[in-house]
Amino acid sequence: MTDTRRRVKVYTLNEDRQWDDRGTGHVSSGYVERLKGMSLLVRAESDGSLLLESKINPNTAYQKQQDTLIVWSEAENYDLALSFQEKAGCDEIWEKICQVQGKDPSVDITQDLVDESEEERFDDMSSPGLELPSCELSRLEEIAELVASSLPSPLRREKLALALENEGYIKKLLELFHVCEDLENIEGLHHLYEIIKGIFLLNRTALFEVMFSEECIMDVIGCLEYDPTLSQPRKHREFLTKTAKFKEVIPISDPELKQKIHQTYRVQYIQDMVLPTPSVFEENMLSTLHSFIFFNKVEIVGMLQEDEKFLTDLFAQLTDEATDEEKRQELVNFLKEFCAFSQTLQPQNRDAFFKTLSNMGILPALEVILGMDDTQVRSAATDIFSYLVEYNPSMVREFVMQEAQQNDDDILLINLIIEHMICDTDPELGGAVQLMGLLRTLVDPENMLATANKTEKTEFLGFFYKHCMHVLTAPLLANTTEDKPSKDDFQTAQLLALVLELLTFCVEHHTYHIKNYIINKDILRRVLVLMASKHAFLALCALRFKRKIIGLKDEFYNRYIMKSFLFEPVVKAFLNNGSRYNLMNSAIIEMFEFIRVEDIKSLTAHVIENYWKALEDVDYVQTFKGLKLRFEQQRERQDNPKLDSMRSILRNHRYRRDARTLEDEEEMWFNTDEDDMEDGEAVVSPSDKTKNDDDIMDPISKFMERKKLKESEEKEVLLKTNLSGRQSPSFKLSLSSGTKTNLSSQSSTASLPGSPGSPGSPGSPGSPGSVPKNTSQTAAITTKGGLVGLVDYPDDDEDDDEDEDKEDSLPLSKKAKFES
Repeated sequence: MTDTRRRVKVYTLNEDRQWDDRGTGHVSSGYVERLKGMSLLVRAESDGSLLLESKINPNTAYQKQQDTLIVWSEAENYDLALSFQEKAGCDEIWEKICQVQGKDPSVDITQDLVDESEEERFDDMSSPGLELPSCELSRLEEIAELVASSLPSPLRREKLALALENEGYIKKLLELFHVCEDLENIEGLHHLYEIIKGIFLLNRTALFEVMFSEECIMDVIGCLEYDPTLSQPRKHREFLTKTAKFKEVIPISDPELKQKIHQTYRVQYIQDMVLPTPSVFEENMLSTLHSFIFFNKVEIVGMLQEDEKFLTDLFAQLTDEATDEEKRQELVNFLKEFCAFSQTLQPQNRDAFFKTLSNMGILPALEVILGMDDTQVRSAATDIFSYLVEYNPSMVREFVMQEAQQNDDDILLINLIIEHMICDTDPELGGAVQLMGLLRTLVDPENMLATANKTEKTEFLGFFYKHCMHVLTAPLLANTTEDKPSKDDFQTAQLLALVLELLTFCVEHHTYHIKNYIINKDILRRVLVLMASKHAFLALCALRFKRKIIGLKDEFYNRYIMKSFLFEPVVKAFLNNGSRYNLMNSAIIEMFEFIRVEDIKSLTAHVIENYWKALEDVDYVQTFKGLKLRFEQQRERQDNPKLDSMRSILRNHRYRRDARTLEDEEEMWFNTDEDDMEDGEAVVSPSDKTKNDDDIMDPISKFMERKKLKESEEKEVLLKTNLSGRQSPSFKLSLSSGTKTNLSSQSSTASLPGSPGSPGSPGSPGSPGSVPKNTSQTAAITTKGGLVGLVDYPDDDEDDDEDEDKEDSLPLSKKAKFES
């Protein structure tokens, strides 16, 4: 349906008593089989999807407000509203609702809002209408008592509202207000205060429209000045007429818009300043007042957006060099308030609002304003820019990339923002913090779009590092030309901390862009100069920047760090900190501990080779000794490459060790029955020589590791032999005739820890470090059926011969035992 009469917005009331816009569509009414009754249907104008399907319940209270609103409750705490574009459409749907409920369309509410007791209902039914006392000065007290007694009963509130509305009673009350003021009748004025306050609590739109009309609203505010609990009346009218001034920075030609602005301001003032804070029981009674203000604001924004002449004049005067400073400040303040006002709108309305501003050229206008000398104007422009960035950062990025093709770097919008951040005169850098947050949003890849034709991330980051990054790092580079910061006052330190925070964010999210910049511009060395700052927070920011780089485990960064000896400032700061147990101490130790745990070999070697003498006496943590042990293990592997080849074989045969393997081995040790162990078996794994410091184990745990390796190796050998009939060139194998059939059963036996030849015996051939060269232990694994060698050593052939001779010379009983 394209009839604009039926064009509506669907609203729901949220928990904060604010209306949420659910979409725009076209409303119709019809019988819905599923709901078994006449229903209201709203289909979205964008895609035809169903926005609302609501049965017209005979017992639901529907309210008609402001000629274009229909409000009702579907269930407890779930209120709905239809806002019509045209009054005629609202009237048509209202007639349908009243037809279903059997009501006269002239009423503004179709049902009682709350069920009441049968006795109360009977009493009220017996009196079809509420008769109000005549509006006279002498009967004000009686009127006040009637209003107060009607508030607890929803039905009586409804009848009172109808009586007030039908008889034009409010205007008569306001005439009495003038009489009381002229006579200085304080008692009468106190009664009028209670009456008007009670009328507000009736929560009735039709009454609000009378009270908030141009001719009545100031008198209503006057009545509310005479609070009986105050010794002196308030002076709200004096403030609104003399102190509060309405400024038209751009003349508003539409009288309806102007009247709506005045009305909204005054009603908002009544809600915030005049009416007493509602109690818990009264809070929901003012929901219609909230709705009145909300829909007024929506109308104002819509009317201003549609007034192209107004917005065109606004931006033309903003960018006109002939505009004087005072006028420009008023224009910018208006635009700032206009943008702040938009934050109360729902997402769809806010989208339309910012699209309109974008089409009118708000970003070029802001660029002109930010280049001016007036601090207040620039501050307001920054606030406007923050609204735009939060709304749509991609729109801002697209604009700055386009302007880079025509303008110099110095006048680019982002560079102006960076300069304002750097030049913030606030001692606490409040503005700089705000601007840094905006820059972070703009360079955050998480909110950048990727399309089939282009990638916003690649394009914008390329632009940013080419045109803007040098402006951001300028204060850092200027302050770190020597071994210490050239300026180390608190404000400079705060600014550099902000710059480092943004650079750290870039390290984490921008990969190669920031990497190239840091290495080419030697940024890390300059940052580490700040480790010498007297401000601990700045030194920690510099350390955090380096820690983020090391955390990437990128060898390009690591080679840069080693080549420039960039651990020296960190070690100096650590030593200067002494024995103090503080955040600096812990952060530096954590960085070195990360290098040790992650086994970053290049950095481990660099630290030990260059700084070990300075760090070797630190014994209250084991971090540095652990690094030294890592380094020595690396050297050992380099000196004996055969060990590395053996490790690669173990990796290829799935003998990786991890925390779970160690736990399994320990569990196997405690579950092993001593009776299952036999003499004559010794398992020695050459890989034990290359374990790191975490794997330095006592003889028992070594035994368990070797036993596990032996079992796995025997299975592997048997599998390979069965499949191919020959072994890999890196293995030597000699098996007796009974080996193949006995390997699996023999693998479950092991030597006793204290028996000759067992790995647990310090002097036995199986003990680490005490294996004679001419014994079979050099071949890594010995089984009852023969020798399985993992690594070829130069003298393996001689050892094999010796082993065969030894086997022949064994006692018959033992030989039989080996071959059984």
